[in-house]
Amino acid sequence: MTDLRRRLGGIRAVTYSVPDIAAMESAYGEVLGYAVIDRGRVAPERAALWQAPEAAGRRYVSMISASDEIVPLHFVETLHVEPWHALTTHGWNATEIIVEDVNKLAERIEGSPFRRIGGPRPLTNYPKISAMQVIGPAGECVYLTHAPPGCGMELGPARAFVGRVFSVVAGGPDIAAMNQAYARAFTNTVRPPKPTPIGIINEANGLPADHKTDLGLVELEWGTVLELDGYAEAMGPRATRAGDLPPGMAVVTLDVRAGGDGYDPDAVLPPRLSEAPDDRLQAWLGAAGERIELLATDRSAA
Repeated sequence: MTDLRRRLGGIRAVTYSVPDIAAMESAYGEVLGYAVIDRGRVAPERAALWQAPEAAGRRYVSMISASDEIVPLHFVETLHVEPWHALTTHGWNATEIIVEDVNKLAERIEGSPFRRIGGPRPLTNYPKISAMQVIGPAGECVYLTHAPPGCGMELGPARAFVGRVFSVVAGGPDIAAMNQAYARAFTNTVRPPKPTPIGIINEANGLPADHKTDLGLVELEWGTVLELDGYAEAMGPRATRAGDLPPGMAVVTLDVRAGGDGYDPDAVLPPRLSEAPDDRLQAWLGAAGERIELLATDRSAA
């Protein structure tokens, strides 16, 4: 039988829904060295693709790091008034960025709009990797990670003091369903979950320090990964205004290999969020409620 699944490439963008895009532009520019590459208003077609028609016409700003690897962060203004707390609800919860020197960056973070909540310290499963976790101006969680050669994961070096996004983290109530959703739809390797104590998750949710979260990985290309976290019962869906993007980390854009002759995406993927404006861009809703844009491409390199 022909395998109709496609293969995910790399992470191409992360979209956040935030109350103050000027604050994001200032913080990411002055502290992390990001630069604006675009600004404007969300097109109705893009808002419809996200199944968030209320986002149409909202202002946005797009920024990239000083690295020559273009993985923009899009900040879209929101009307959400309820505070959002990263690492406590289902869906996308954290963005991980490769950096040259996490200890020097920790010094720069002090007194900035970013609040340090963990590290720098070695990771439990990969002790040669050192990471720091911060909360940004809109309540978003960002991991800032140094991963030297021989660390156990082929992430590639940072090409700037603060480099590219190499990992995004989704949390949900059923880690098996999350893993199966990616395994059914794509040919990428999906690593089985490994129970791991994650201090910042435990602290954010009032869990015991020794509580272990089931942590799984979907291996992508070009040194990028998706992390899937099985959240405890105390953590629930994210409150979202009807017809709008969820607050905070809202959408992740991924490359995906175009299907061959006879490929029918609706026969493999779960139902789309909405009809896509063109065949190259589709939207998918994961098992944890994470919104994903799939950008069809034939690229074989970053």
